[in-house]
Amino acid sequence: MLTHPQFDPIAFSLGPVAVRWYGLMYLLAFAAFFVLGRRRLEQPAFASASGLAQRDLEDLLFWGAIGVVLGGRLGYVVFYKPVHYLMHPLEILAVWQGGMSFHGGLVGVIVAVWLFCRRRGRDFWPVIDFVAPLVPIGLAAGRLGNFINGELWGRPTDLPWAIVFPQVDALARHPSQLYQFAGEGLALFALLWWFSARPRPAGAVSGLFLIGYAVFRFLAEFAREPDAFLGLQAMGLTMGQWLCLPMLAAGIALFAWAHRAGAGAAGLQRR
Repeated sequence: MLTHPQFDPIAFSLGPVAVRWYGLMYLLAFAAFFVLGRRRLEQPAFASASGLAQRDLEDLLFWGAIGVVLGGRLGYVVFYKPVHYLMHPLEILAVWQGGMSFHGGLVGVIVAVWLFCRRRGRDFWPVIDFVAPLVPIGLAAGRLGNFINGELWGRPTDLPWAIVFPQVDALARHPSQLYQFAGEGLALFALLWWFSARPRPAGAVSGLFLIGYAVFRFLAEFAREPDAFLGLQAMGLTMGQWLCLPMLAAGIALFAWAHRAGAGAAGLQRR
């Protein structure tokens, strides 16, 4: 049994400005997106398939960052505490108090990429398929930030790698943040990076992203302590698991549609 190191949430201070670990994880996520995106756009095949140039990457990152923050916050408000924020609407702006939703952030990114494509005259599916494999490393960074902060801890367990989070109680718990770091972060990145290395039908990479994230997150939620203000929902599932179910269905539908459309296009070309 291990004990959480109780990291200071403030990484360092610059005069009166306190730089927090979680903020650094966001910067790491954006940096990973940029570096990986540049690496791919250096390959003519990816530049041609996505319709993007190196100069587009900065703007795409800017739009995506706005989508993550706005979508993540509004998703938390709508999915997790709608009544509270309806009674205290000004607290919606208090992002420094915490409260972000991945599923809301995902919707925000999709909208942001759609707006980017509309303004730049780019096709949506090639661009969103280019973006999808660049995202999981950022998700891994976010879960690492959760672990450093000692938040979103797991359920009690007697497994040998269990961790005591002293700020919670004296119970040994699953390090669920690290499970999510490994699953929806590293494993999903490896899967998407490999899958997208070859030409795929439009929408297939995005569909696999939705499927992969939904599966990894759904499984990890069995080890994660439900939010105290929500508890378990219908059928003993968490809110995160319920939000993953439509995501999984959408991913399967998109993946199937992409391959059907791709097969149909190939058939027309052969004729």
